[in-house]
Amino acid sequence: MRTPLRPLSRRGLLTGTLGSAALLTMGGSLAGCGTKGAQQTEAGCVSEDLSGTEKKLAFANWPQYMDVDEKDESKRPSLDEFITKTGIQVTYTEDINDNNEFFGKVQNQLAACQSTDRDIIVLTDWMAARMIRLGWIQKLDPANIPNVQANLLPSLLNRPFDTENRISIPWQSGLAGLAYNGNVTKELRTVDELLTRPDLKGKVTALSEMRDTMGLLLGSNGHDPANFTAAQFDDALNKLKKAVDSGQIRKFTGNDYAPDLAKGDIAACIGWSGDVIQLSGEDEKVRFVAPDSGVMLYSDNMMVPNKATHKSNAEALINYYYEPAVAAKLAAYVNYICPVKGAQAEMEKIDPELAANALIFPDEALLSKSKVFMALDEKQEREYEGKFQQVIGA
Repeated sequence: MRTPLRPLSRRGLLTGTLGSAALLTMGGSLAGCGTKGAQQTEAGCVSEDLSGTEKKLAFANWPQYMDVDEKDESKRPSLDEFITKTGIQVTYTEDINDNNEFFGKVQNQLAACQSTDRDIIVLTDWMAARMIRLGWIQKLDPANIPNVQANLLPSLLNRPFDTENRISIPWQSGLAGLAYNGNVTKELRTVDELLTRPDLKGKVTALSEMRDTMGLLLGSNGHDPANFTAAQFDDALNKLKKAVDSGQIRKFTGNDYAPDLAKGDIAACIGWSGDVIQLSGEDEKVRFVAPDSGVMLYSDNMMVPNKATHKSNAEALINYYYEPAVAAKLAAYVNYICPVKGAQAEMEKIDPELAANALIFPDEALLSKSKVFMALDEKQEREYEGKFQQVIGA
């Protein structure tokens, strides 16, 4: 099992590696990749599937996002079992360290309808949405992924950027909500409390990930983060700006807020469930809060890029990881939210304590409050990210 509270999460990598200003610059330039010459269509960029004659597969993932044998880290038990079971040889690489960075690696090939030499890639919702918008991802055959159809969590069905659940399949998920340290402040229940309560002034941080912070603020205003207008975004942004201007919010962070929250250097924050629940394992007074106005749900998603030549093999692997017993083995190691129904019951056979861990298996009450941020087009992405960066001082 890996050490809890990893130093930089997939979400933290987004802002921690590049820096917010770099993100804005890169986001602006990449948004232009939707211009003529980059956009592809299913009819215009046809991919050949050689799975029938080539029993192999190239799988690109993030570091430390696959179970490994504690005694021999070169072994990946669940993946090795897939290879044995199917005869499909998997080349597994941990070469995705940041969404924007990886986009930069593959954008020239995908824009030109050329192979990336990868059959499965794993990217966060917003980047998955961008690539889907550009026409760079192959559609999956529902007949080849019946376990996904049967076992994908209801909260992850019909997401705005993949309403048919056949382009991007969640690998693991997480939540953004509120957190507080009960050693230094009283209970916190709402976003408005976080942004206005006098005893919290200067002791609050929010996330530099626009979709998580703004999603929570949109929800607190009674608007739907999955379907909002420009005026509603501006209303939520004005609420955030008031909290910044008043000194209520000390700073915006990646997941580097976690040590400060643990020590009580900050009293409350907008944070990620994985970080906070791991902290609460060390100190039960550090608590994650899902406000009634909702929490933000995000996923890192398996996708098959254009010109990948082993789509059926990729579908076999995706389907395999949606077997509840396999999903439980993976979740027991990575400790993110498991997107597979039935895995919790299988986890009880492996480790009852992990089966009760809300980091891995949020209950229905929590999931019912979750929203996925609206898929943005190029213009919206530039506009909203730009406005947000101005307010947070990036």
